[in-house]
Amino acid sequence: MNASTFDGDMARAPVAAPHPTHKLRLLLRREFWEHKGGFFWAPIWAGGISLVLYFMAILVGEVMARKAIADGELHGDNGFRINQLDIGMLTKHMSAEDMRQAAQGIDLSLFLSGTWPFIVLGFVVFFYCLGALYDDRKDRSVLFWKSLPISDRDTVVSKALGALVVAPVIAIAAAMITILGFMAFISLVVLIHGGNPYTLLWGPGNPLSVLVHLLASIPVYAVWALPTVGWLMLCSAWARSKPFLWAVMIPVFAGIFVSWFDVMDLFNLESGWFWGHIVGRSLLSAVPGGWLTLLDVDHVQNPEQLGSLLDVGRSYAVFLKPDMWIGAVAGVAMLVGAIRLRRWRDDN
Repeated sequence: MNASTFDGDMARAPVAAPHPTHKLRLLLRREFWEHKGGFFWAPIWAGGISLVLYFMAILVGEVMARKAIADGELHGDNGFRINQLDIGMLTKHMSAEDMRQAAQGIDLSLFLSGTWPFIVLGFVVFFYCLGALYDDRKDRSVLFWKSLPISDRDTVVSKALGALVVAPVIAIAAAMITILGFMAFISLVVLIHGGNPYTLLWGPGNPLSVLVHLLASIPVYAVWALPTVGWLMLCSAWARSKPFLWAVMIPVFAGIFVSWFDVMDLFNLESGWFWGHIVGRSLLSAVPGGWLTLLDVDHVQNPEQLGSLLDVGRSYAVFLKPDMWIGAVAGVAMLVGAIRLRRWRDDN
């Protein structure tokens, strides 16, 4: 067999089509690199800023406490020395119930210390979905992507997964870094005042449990956020200009129309139902933790019981609520509409 025959056989050899999961992975990687500022740096910066503010608050608290001691305005008792705070005395006089409540309080404080990346996540997902399909048409890069063997379905699905999965995972990573930094600051304060950080903080608290709870909430967030992601991507595929105004004003004006003319009275419902279930779900479902509005919170009577709302089992209970699945179906339907619109929408 000569070289020319070998080259001819190689040219005629069939080329295997890329596996769908490989194609999806490449598309998700594309979304990450094109929106690295929002996906990666925004939650990192949010967590970093929150740590700076926590550190400043700790310094201010230390200065104010020492000033109060020097002025004679703050006195300790039962062996509790404020100016040379012996925090180790706390654990010696705490009962098992006190330790349990302290553990709940520490876990709740860990959740709260990591909220900044999640606040940013809501804004990132909102504006990312709003420009996901519109920006490709605006800068004409849609012509390049349509020339590749990538279907409109794959493109829209990859962008939706970027908002529903990739962005939350990165936000959770940023939140955990923030939480560990917060724990390091508090541990330093405990050490300075003669306490044992492991006994007082790391023992009762459980950062690993917090991480597991955050990771377990990703499916809940993905299903809950579908109405907002679907609506924003539908507007992104449809609007010829100013998708933000279209996305916001259509549901808001619909709510005003329903309220003015008492349309919901025809269904024996109040106008507030429309604002909460239609306007709110279409615009605000990307906010993490919004699904807690579907849960019974009447049992929460004090801050100690607030931690029960962060339990994974309680969060997964929203999957038993019809509102959860009705919103998810509506979100999927709007994503299908976005796929259809992308096939023929041309702004020439």
